[in-house]
Amino acid sequence: MSTDTRTITVGIDGSRSSLDAADWAAREAQRRRLPLRLLHAGTEPASLDRAAIELSYAHPALDIIARRTATPAVPALLAAAVEAETLVLGSRGRTGSAGFPVGSVALGVAARADRPVVLVRAGELPEAERVPVVDGSPPSTAPYLPVVLGLDPDASADDLIGYAFDTAAVRSAPLHVVHPWTLPTSTLRPWRHRFPATTVREHRVDGDPGPRLLEASARAGLLVVGRRTGRGPGRAARSLIRHAGCPVAVVPHD
Repeated sequence: MSTDTRTITVGIDGSRSSLDAADWAAREAQRRRLPLRLLHAGTEPASLDRAAIELSYAHPALDIIARRTATPAVPALLAAAVEAETLVLGSRGRTGSAGFPVGSVALGVAARADRPVVLVRAGELPEAERVPVVDGSPPSTAPYLPVVLGLDPDASADDLIGYAFDTAAVRSAPLHVVHPWTLPTSTLRPWRHRFPATTVREHRVDGDPGPRLLEASARAGLLVVGRRTGRGPGRAARSLIRHAGCPVAVVPHD
């Protein structure tokens, strides 16, 4: 898809999780000045129409495109991801079990999509991605919470790093990078030069960075993790997807 027709695409299945994901996707589309594409792969077209109407009222300036498909959910979403800037999914759809396990559709798509996939849990509110307001100001005027990036020093991860920096930049948010001590100090240097207005904090950890990332996600607007192209998320990434305190972006990289 050309850069003139990129979209933020979100899967709609009528579940509370998918509707909250759609609202998150609408805000992301506004931040990136892109159209929002709603995709329904199922037998309840009314849920798509209802979501489109609700989002058009909540975001009147947003260009919203609603599409239905008879293709099964996973292949339909994977095909849509190819043409999207970002694909957004509710972390648990109608068939999910109790707690916060990730639904099979969401995890299957996140494991195979060619583009970044953001997983949003049910109940995610707009104010959750911003610094808490203490002076009575509207929450929408508060600064954004940090974007947190978990970085694997063994990966050639330009796509992953670029996504995290770009996401922080469009929010005017700081970027916190959590990585092992073995990451070369030069890894982030070109990105700092490319995004000079973005405040970057590096957090070097010994051993498994998972606990530090999980802790940081409780005070973040978005957690960004990577997966190797052609592979699903590793064990650590899957744990973060299930337990993170904020939406999680899964970014494929070489």
